[in-house]
Parts: sequence; C-alpha cells; structure tokens
Amino acid sequence: MSDESKDTIYTLKEVSEKNNRQSIWLVIHNNVYDVTKFLCEHPGGEEVLLELAGKDATENFEDVGHSTDARELMKQYKIGVLCEEDQVKTTKESSNEKEGGSYNSWAIWTMAAIAVIVGIAVVYRIKRTGV
Repeated sequence: MSDESKDTIYTLKEVSEKNNRQSIWLVIHNNVYDVTKFLCEHPGGEEVLLELAGKDATENFEDVGHSTDARELMKQYKIGVLCEEDQVKTTKESSNEKEGGSYNSWAIWTMAAIAVIVGIAVVYRIKRTGV
C-alpha cells in the first residue's frame, strides 16, 4: 500500500458502511483500517472484529493492551484517516461516556477478578475450617 493512499480521508459514515464479513473497516486513534483480510488471523477471534466493524474501536483496542508487534502489524491495514469533523465527534462521544459514569471494560474485568479471588478465599476457608 502506498503512503499516498494512507492519506485518504474518510467519514464515519463511510466507515460505518463497511460492517460485514465482506468488508470490515475500523477506526483506531482516528486512523481508518481495512481489516477484512485479517479477520481469520485475529488472535482474539473474528467475532471481536465483526462486533466492532464500521465503528471507532480505539477504546476496545487500548483496553486489550495490544503488544508492540500487534501495533506494528496493524500499519499494513491502514487505508486512511478520519476526517477532522468526525475526529471531533468521536472524541466528544468518548469523553461523554466517561463523564456519564459508565464502566469501561477494564473496570469490569477488575471487578470480576476481585470477585473470583474473594470466592476462592471463601471456599478455601470453608474447606479448611470444615464449616
């Protein structure tokens, strides 16, 4: 892919139309990626990409904590950038979600891990004391 094509500007509307198995586009950090050919290779399974197809996947991408290798690999799937007007929209939507008090997936995973640890401790204590 030439560097010239990576400067192509897309709107969120254009990206949102690429939301099926035949054509999957994502926005990550205001860059547009065509991950259609990566669908079967994605280590997290194709369902993850299909669920986010046509959307801004920045938060989901960062919540997973992708490796340096993954970040390097994604460069080959970049097809352009999000237009400035839509960059502003995605930034506002993201900050509104955080201000609204909704939990991000990191917080949910942390709470789940704590619940599992507490559960294991309770079971261990019961077995140890015979209660």
